[in-house]
Parts: sequence; C-alpha cells; structure tokens
Amino acid sequence: MTAATAMTSAAAIALIEAAKGPRDIFGDVLDDDRDARADTAHADHAHQVYRRLARLIHPDATASDKRATGAFRKLSALWQQYRAGTGDVVASGDIANLLPAPAPQPGKAALLKLARDPADGDLIAREAAALRWLAANGDRQYLPYVPKLFGTRRYADSATGGIRRGNVLERLDGFIGLDKVADRFPAGLDPRDVAWIWRRVLVAIGLAHRAGLIHGAVLPPHLMIAPHEHGLTLVDWCYSCGGPNPANLPAAVARYRDWYPPELSAGYAPGPDLDIYLATKTMLALIASPVPAPLAAFAFGCTLASQRRRPADAWDLLREFDDLIERMWGPRAFRPFPSP
Repeated sequence: MTAATAMTSAAAIALIEAAKGPRDIFGDVLDDDRDARADTAHADHAHQVYRRLARLIHPDATASDKRATGAFRKLSALWQQYRAGTGDVVASGDIANLLPAPAPQPGKAALLKLARDPADGDLIAREAAALRWLAANGDRQYLPYVPKLFGTRRYADSATGGIRRGNVLERLDGFIGLDKVADRFPAGLDPRDVAWIWRRVLVAIGLAHRAGLIHGAVLPPHLMIAPHEHGLTLVDWCYSCGGPNPANLPAAVARYRDWYPPELSAGYAPGPDLDIYLATKTMLALIASPVPAPLAAFAFGCTLASQRRRPADAWDLLREFDDLIERMWGPRAFRPFPSP
C-alpha cells in the first residue's frame, strides 16, 4: 500500500490524482493463504491510509486549494469503492460482483468474483472447491465447458470486520448469458438454433456428473454461449453439491425459485436429475412457441413431477437427443446463429 507517514499534502494530492482505482491507494485483496490476523492487519492499515490522506487534504485545511478539494472527493469515492468491493464492477450476479483482476498468466484475462455479503462466503468457497475438483477429476477434453479457476482471494473491510471471499476466474470474452440472449430474442429462437446449445449443456452437466458433482443451478444466467463459434461454458458453481462439497443444495436462486422441481425443500440432496430438469426448463424458455411436438415430448420426460421417473444420465440423454434431432432435421450441420 502507498502513503508514507511523513507525506505532504502535495504528495497526497498527486498520489490520489494518479490512482486508477481503489487498489492503487489501499492495496489489493488478500491471498487465501493469509490468516485472520493478517486480514485484520491489512484492513486496519488500509483504514489508516485513508485517514492519513483525508487529514492532509481535508477541505477544512485546504479550502482555497481546488486540486485538494477534487482529490478529497476522489479519495472519498475510492474509499467507498474499496469498502464495498465495487470498484470498476464489470457485472453483478446473484451473490457477487465481477471486477477486473490482474492477469495471472501471460495472454489470459481474469475477473475477481467477490461476494457482496460476507455471509455468502461459503457459496464462493463451494465454487472454488468444485472447480478445483473438476480440474483434477474431470475429463480433460470437456474442461472448456467450465470456467478456469486461477486462485482465491479474501477482502477485509475494516468498517464491518467482515471478510468476503473471492474467486479469480478466467474472463469469458465474447460470451453472453442465455438470459441476455432471451432478452434479445423476445419471440424466442428457432428450435434448430437451440439444438446445439441443448447438446452442449448436456455435455457440460455430463462432465460434472461423471466427476461426482451436481451443478445445482443450470439456469439462464449461468449458461454462457459464444454464439458465432457455438461455444458454451457453464458458470457459477456456488450452488454445487457432491465431490468436495456437502451433498445438500445450499440454496436456490431466488429469482428462479419457480423453475425448481416440486421436491425442493430444506435439506434437499439433489441427484443428476436436478441439473437435467433445470437445463430443460432453460432450453424450453428459449424456443419460440409452439415448441415442436417431438421436442416437447422429450422435455416433458425430463421434467416429470416424480423425481424417480426423470432421466439421471446426461450422456444417455445426449445420445437420445442426437437421435431425435436427426430424425427431425437430418444430419447435423453448422447453422450460423441469428443476429437480433
């Protein structure tokens, strides 16, 4: 962190004017290998830096200095961003903000996924554990279907004493969430344009299930596609179960609560059928009405009210789906994704 005890007001102004973000003044988020005492020391030092700079350029002491007044306003804004962990937010999800992060490898862009509430730290930790598990135990040819985890971070807030967890993830440039796709195509998509997405979703959850994981939230904002290259990545593993994580579903995504199957309740330990159920709901929501009868029948079988009667093998289901779409439209061929 920057700011020396003997700093002058002129040096403080120059420091603040040059800062591109909160980290330039108060330091970076914390590596997860630091202990709680180090977290507290880090947060306390950041608070000391803020107070020292604020005293040097406070309007009461520099009322006639326009540069000092501007620097004080900027310092106050940077401090609020630092405390909130919201400086330069790229996007906001259910429980976390995405912020730019230093590139951990040459040629790789990264984002820090930082919990907004310390109480959600367990969900961020679930995601990190799941992604490490998949990297170690998943079929390597299908790993591009899940995000790459570069590491974990913690963020200490001296004002609240809370520690928020964050995951450093590879940035998915050129990808868009299916919730945004649905917004761009309010009348729905041709089912042939959904077929390739459906296939890739089954591959992504098949990868997870084969490694002993349930994703737990295969919903529109968590399915990112590269439309023109027909790529797909299943993100947000905060709700994952099994493998290194407890078997119970930790939470349901509130805005999609009605999409979950009827057996959802406290202590619910899902099987692979949950991911298939939610994936099917998501695909149906993309298709323009009326859904072709063969696809509607396929989807009906995946979303039966009885959990025991639902399919639970994504790979078997993929083979069934491939047979179905070949009967409907003939051999698979690349179909350019439409422009909105």
